[in-house]
Amino acid sequence: MRDFEGHDPHSDTQHPAGLDLASRLTGEHHQSLRLWLRMLSCTTRIENEVRSRLRTTFGITLPRFDLMAQLERFPEGLRMGELSKRMMVTGGNVTGITDQLEREALVMRVQDSRDRRASAVKLTAAGQAAFADMAAAHERWVEEMLADVPAEDKATMIALLSNMKRSLRVDDNV
Repeated sequence: MRDFEGHDPHSDTQHPAGLDLASRLTGEHHQSLRLWLRMLSCTTRIENEVRSRLRTTFGITLPRFDLMAQLERFPEGLRMGELSKRMMVTGGNVTGITDQLEREALVMRVQDSRDRRASAVKLTAAGQAAFADMAAAHERWVEEMLADVPAEDKATMIALLSNMKRSLRVDDNV
């Protein structure tokens, strides 16, 4: 794959070590593209570190953690379709993750309280305890990774990104 200048962005011989695509963009590139790539770069770096620490510390994948996080917010449980929508993944992915967590007794399928014909998934007591430990560690890790960003800058970025989220021209139904 080639970047905007026709160079291979993955080749160490063409770009100084440590520069991501956003760092290599020049003034001629559209500001919106530069912003998006900078946000993507930061998100990817944090996500990769969290993913690695979850696996090393708890032996769990980020998608499994994410599913448990959704269920923690809804103690009565969520239907598979709702989990899929909230996690922005296919129903098959949710089923596979749920099956794994159910085998480990971290989640269980229950009758949906709103529709007895349907089932929902909820955390077990063991799942709640395991997730509480993971969530506390996750919060510490993110705090550690962003420790050098001044509180005022964090507040400014939160405000700016909140405004940006409201202003995006996207189809939320995709």
